[in-house]
Amino acid sequence: MKLAVVGGGSTYTPELIDGFARLRDTLPISELVLIDPAADRLELIGGLARRIFAKQGHGGTITTTSDVDAGVADADAVLLQLRVGGQAARLQDETWPLECGCVGQETTGAGGLAKALRTVPVVLDIAERVRRTNPNAWIIDFTNPVGIVTRALLQAGHKAVGLCNVAIGFQRRFAALLDVAPSEVHLDHVGLNHLTWETGVRVGGPEGEDRLPALLAEHGASIAESLSLPHPLIERLGVVPSYYLRYFYAHDEVVRELRTKPSRASEVAAMERQLLEMYGDPALDSKPELLAKRGGAFYSEAAVDLAASLLGGGGSPYQVVNTLNNGTLPFLPDDAVIETQASVDARGASPLAVAPVDPLYAGLIANVTAYEDLALDAALRGGRDRVFRALLSHPLIGQYEYAEALTDQLVAHNREHLAWA
Repeated sequence: MKLAVVGGGSTYTPELIDGFARLRDTLPISELVLIDPAADRLELIGGLARRIFAKQGHGGTITTTSDVDAGVADADAVLLQLRVGGQAARLQDETWPLECGCVGQETTGAGGLAKALRTVPVVLDIAERVRRTNPNAWIIDFTNPVGIVTRALLQAGHKAVGLCNVAIGFQRRFAALLDVAPSEVHLDHVGLNHLTWETGVRVGGPEGEDRLPALLAEHGASIAESLSLPHPLIERLGVVPSYYLRYFYAHDEVVRELRTKPSRASEVAAMERQLLEMYGDPALDSKPELLAKRGGAFYSEAAVDLAASLLGGGGSPYQVVNTLNNGTLPFLPDDAVIETQASVDARGASPLAVAPVDPLYAGLIANVTAYEDLALDAALRGGRDRVFRALLSHPLIGQYEYAEALTDQLVAHNREHLAWA
C-alpha cells in the first residue's frame, strides 16, 4: 500500500509518521512519499520519519520529493495537509481583521476566507494531477478550511473526504471521563467543519445509551473551562459546542483578548523553529513532546482510521468526517459539505441519520453554509465583488462598512496569491 502526503514538510508530519508506525496493523503501508516544495524542511522531516519507522520496526520505505506528479503516482491515498503562504500568511489572517473589530482567525471570518481564496486553487490543481496520474486514489483533506476545500474537491468530481481532529479529541476526552475505551464512544456530532456540537455521547455505538447528560452534570464545569466558555452557558445549551463556537458566542470578548496577547501564528512560528532544530538532530528517533503543543492532537489516529476504511482495511465502521449532506440535514442543499458521523468503507462516506437539529444551531449552520457557497464562488472565479459578498454574508461580519474595509485588506494582503487581483 502506497500513501502520499502533500505538505510532507509540515512540522505536523512526525505526528502522522508516529501514527503510521504504531498502527501499522490497521494501515499496512509499504511505501510513504512526503511531498513538499520546501526541500530543506523536507529533508529534515524525511530523515526523522525514517528514524521513527526504524525505531518502531516498521518495514515500509519513506521517500521525499518536490514533484507532485511523481509522488502521487500509484498512490492508494493522497493526504493533503498544506498551508499556502505558510505561517506568515496565517499571521496576517489573524491580525488585519482586528482593525475592523472582527475576529482574526485562520479558518473562520475574514481570515478564514483569505485562506480559502489562497488554498482552493492550489488544492484543485494538485487534485487534477492526482486524477491524471492515478484516478482511483482517494484524497483525504486535512487542509483548512476543510469544509470549503472538501466541497471544492467534491464539486470537481474528485474522490475526496475531509478530516478534522475536533471530534476525535472529544471522543478521547469523553472516553477518559467515562472510563471506557475510545472505540466504545460514539458521538452525535452535527454541523459544519469548525462549527459543530456534540448533541449526544453514546457508549457502544449509534444505538447506545446517551451519557451526555451525566457527563455535563458531573464534568460540565471542566468541559466549559476547556472551551473557554461559561459553565452556565453549557448548562443552558445542554450540548458541547466545539471550541470554535467561542468565536460566535463570545465574539467581542475574543477580539479584546486577541488585541492584547501574542497571536497564535507567532507562537506557532516560534514553536516550528524549535521543532525544526530538533528534527535535525540525527539522534532523535521519536516525535518530541513539544509537538503536542503544536496542535493536531490525535490527528494521526484519525487519519489512519479513515485511510484504512477507505482502502478496505480495518478502520472503524463509523467515523466523523466531512462529506456531502445528501439530505442528512434537510435545511441544507444536498451538495453542502457537513461534518457528521458517517459509515465509511471503500465506497466512501455515507452520513448516518441525524435527529432534528435545534433551530438555535440549524440557523447558524444554514447561515455559514450560505457563506461557504459564496466563499467557494469567490475562490473559483475571483473578483472583489464576490469577496465582498462572502464577507457581508458571514455572521461574524455582516455589516457593509466592515465588509468593504475587510475586502480591501484581504486583497492587499493576499495579492501575490490571487491570480485575479
